[in-house]
Amino acid sequence: MSTVLRQYRYAREKPSLLARMRKIEGQARGIQRMIEDDRYCIDIVQQLTALSAAVDEVSLLIMESHIEGCVADAIRDQHGEGHIKELMGTIRKALKW
Repeated sequence: MSTVLRQYRYAREKPSLLARMRKIEGQARGIQRMIEDDRYCIDIVQQLTALSAAVDEVSLLIMESHIEGCVADAIRDQHGEGHIKELMGTIRKALKW
């Protein structure tokens, strides 16, 4: 049995996505140091808000790629219903509905 490796659309932006993830990782370490150093509460919350926004942006970029690639391909192949339901479930979780 052979394994088919699929090239996802986001792979086109992999270097940029990985750079964003490294920045997020650095932000998280910075926040950890702020807590260790007993920094002012509001400063920490502001950094957490920035971290959350950065994570949300990466999530949106990956989701956009999924819609433009996987979902669009499934719709063209008339197998889109399952992909749309999966996508909507993911969106609901992301929006905390």
